[in-house]
Amino acid sequence: MTDQTFVLPDVGEGLTEAEIVQWRVAPGDTVAVNDVIVEIETAKSLVELPSPYSGTVGELLASEGSTVEVGAPIITIGSSDATPPAPSAPITVPEPSDPGGAVLVGYGTGGAVSSRRRKPAERPVKASVGVVAKPPIRKLARDLGVDLSAVTPSGPAGEVTRDDVVKHAEQASVFRNIETPAWGEVREETIPVAAPAAPAPVADAREESIPVRGVRKATASAMTSSAYSAPHVSVWVDVDASRTMELVKRLKASPDFADVKISPLLIMARAVIWALRRTPMINAAWVDTDAGAQISVRHYVNLGIAAATPRGLLVPNIKDAQAMNTRELAKALEHLTLTAREGKTSPADQTGGTFTITNIGVFGVDAGTPIINPGEAGIIALGAIRQKPWVVDGEVRPRWVTTVSGSFDHRVVDGDGISRFIADVASVLEEPALLLD
Repeated sequence: MTDQTFVLPDVGEGLTEAEIVQWRVAPGDTVAVNDVIVEIETAKSLVELPSPYSGTVGELLASEGSTVEVGAPIITIGSSDATPPAPSAPITVPEPSDPGGAVLVGYGTGGAVSSRRRKPAERPVKASVGVVAKPPIRKLARDLGVDLSAVTPSGPAGEVTRDDVVKHAEQASVFRNIETPAWGEVREETIPVAAPAAPAPVADAREESIPVRGVRKATASAMTSSAYSAPHVSVWVDVDASRTMELVKRLKASPDFADVKISPLLIMARAVIWALRRTPMINAAWVDTDAGAQISVRHYVNLGIAAATPRGLLVPNIKDAQAMNTRELAKALEHLTLTAREGKTSPADQTGGTFTITNIGVFGVDAGTPIINPGEAGIIALGAIRQKPWVVDGEVRPRWVTTVSGSFDHRVVDGDGISRFIADVASVLEEPALLLD
């Protein structure tokens, strides 16, 4: 039998290292070419790696949770016929409409993998292994401390969905610290009364160290680079968003939007796209080249949406958002948000952004001074929308009020352009009918 060693490959995003998240095989398992053998986390996404060999798993050379450099050996697979490795090909991400459910092209679907691997009963497994759930859902459950075996699945095929995990986590958090112990078999016991002994010191009880890696490491590097290279200027304005809230209410009641999620973020996105068309320099970027600095003005909008996920901050973007109508944009926002929360955002969806929206209002925050995403010239924040007293036609009335704030690269755009852009966004939120022009 010949041992073949599989090294960590570059999955096509300039990868230098990755964390081993979960092994899908154990020593002694039989695998075929393209069976998923390990799940890794890069700086941008969770990736499932297929086996380039067929045979019997020999040794796992990297433990779960460890960080491995590209080119380092991670597993050995024994084969009596020395099956040659599968031809290498660029790893790409399937379109959202792909019905196969595969995470990466060439990786195979979950069903195909399970049919080639040994049954879980042949080796020790965790209690939740019998639960039907996709890898991102299992990762979400681990992050939230949820035991999948205790979750009631609601998926059409009996699988656990993201909403199942989140709902279970929310319910469990209410009772997490008030467990009720069972009655013991001993009816009565005597506790000696004595001076309490000094408690033994607990190592690192007051502090803990969290390794910086994966998404957190990439985010820290990008934000530091942006903060110290682009001169940020921040502005904000209060807005009467009552008509935006009325429009959201009407769209929710419309049969044409019955199958999509409607929120003020949708109107904000339309407002930003409209305002970018009127002030193109906001959609530009500062570029340093060997020949000198340049300003790249993009005549398209790849609209980034800052998303808080269990893995950290991600900023996937909607490609060519300027070409979408309201319904198409609503569908794209919904897909982007769900994909990010489930850990399925591809590297391609996180590159090429031209402008970013961060919806800090969902956390009850009114305004902020966000840091610009590298490669862009601005970022805008939508604050919480609350009912406040507002002067209308000389009278104080209750209105839905929000604050629109943002940060901009002063190398690229001057104060008049920044002010005009923010004012345009505010105008649309105050009167969405402007989008009809």
